[in-house]
Amino acid sequence: MFNLLTSPRTARTVRAMIGTVADAVRSVIAPASLAETPAVETVPDPVDALAADELPPVESIEAAAREYERAADQARRADRGKRAAKKVLDKLPAGIYGGWKVFRTPSSRQTPDLAEITRIFKANNLGPVPMKACAPSLKVELVDVAPVGIGTLAGVAA
Repeated sequence: MFNLLTSPRTARTVRAMIGTVADAVRSVIAPASLAETPAVETVPDPVDALAADELPPVESIEAAAREYERAADQARRADRGKRAAKKVLDKLPAGIYGGWKVFRTPSSRQTPDLAEITRIFKANNLGPVPMKACAPSLKVELVDVAPVGIGTLAGVAA
């Protein structure tokens, strides 16, 4: 019985209950302390970004953002399903299972062998391996917006 009370699962449950109680108390005493706004690093706009006078109508931008979010969510769900199926299929030897043929082919893609590149740089005293940042990720997020006056667009008041 004592082991049941000291198991990691019980400890997690107790910590979760304490956290819930603490959140409930904070929601009464200081509700603003519960609102977490994680810091999001931003990057500059691309060089070919449209100027304020070239922007399409807000309705078009909203439709594009809505479609982008829908497609991104659909892609995430598809990736999760693909990973789950791959866990099963990766363990199978090549063969025919029901109506499905499972086999492997060599990839035509190549990536740099960073371990070998690092070894060569160290052997020749060339310093650290030069790296460059990846392209920034495009994100969209639905936000509540207060009504704006006529002529206000992209944060510029008329």
